[in-house]
Amino acid sequence: MTPASVGTTAPDGSLPRFIYGTAWKEELTSSLTRQALGAGFRAIDTANQRRHYVESAVGAAVADFLSETGIARDRLFLQTKYTYARGQDHRLPYDPKADFATQVAQSFASSLEHLRTTYVDSLLLHGPATGRGLTDADRDVWRAMEGLARAGKTRLIGVSNVTLEQLELFVQAAEIAPAFVQNRCYASTGWDRDVRAFCREHGIAYQAFSLLTANARELRAPSIERTAKRTGRTAAEVVFRFARAAGMIPLTGTSDPAHMKGDLACEEFALTPEEIAAIEHVVR
Repeated sequence: MTPASVGTTAPDGSLPRFIYGTAWKEELTSSLTRQALGAGFRAIDTANQRRHYVESAVGAAVADFLSETGIARDRLFLQTKYTYARGQDHRLPYDPKADFATQVAQSFASSLEHLRTTYVDSLLLHGPATGRGLTDADRDVWRAMEGLARAGKTRLIGVSNVTLEQLELFVQAAEIAPAFVQNRCYASTGWDRDVRAFCREHGIAYQAFSLLTANARELRAPSIERTAKRTGRTAAEVVFRFARAAGMIPLTGTSDPAHMKGDLACEEFALTPEEIAAIEHVVR
């Protein structure tokens, strides 16, 4: 498999294997997104949350890439998010006094304008309203997202920053079940073992973010260092290869061109079952 194919969404609707994340890049958002697309990423994650993302700059980079290369829009996977007001700053993409269905509609319309597209491949709820359980707001937001999916405005819907309890409640309440969970993935919790197990059981694709930044100590663990030495790869590439072997869709937000290519090349080598098991239970 070549690096250029790793992030691709096929015309048959198959899911991406690797996603480029665009959070916290500010004035570099457009250039780094364009660089990632040039390196071979075909799946881009953003959010209509100006506090941490510049969604319009992502759209500009995507538009430039499609124009320059002639690649069709349906070869890219674009994912954005609706974010509650508590996760925003003063630059809200909706009327905070409006009901939640209206907020979702306004946020989504703004996202389409930012991304210069008529649809997105995935729309996520950027975390439930509270840390435990689901609220009426969550149910209202999810129904609005289901409506966008039925209308063909988004191919898939999902939720980010979710606990196992909350995910179970979403699946119970939903008419259209989540296609994705996107969580920060800590080695200390078995790489979010319980949520991943639930996802496997229910056919939900698990997107893992902060695989490196949340696990800086674990990346220096002897098991990862031994595997990196055996394969001739970096510890980061080993972790991304492990994530793929464990059924995750990893996200990376690297700004280093060499790391972009190295991350995408993580499927060009294999880990042994013993190495996978050791990383699954890694401790520093």
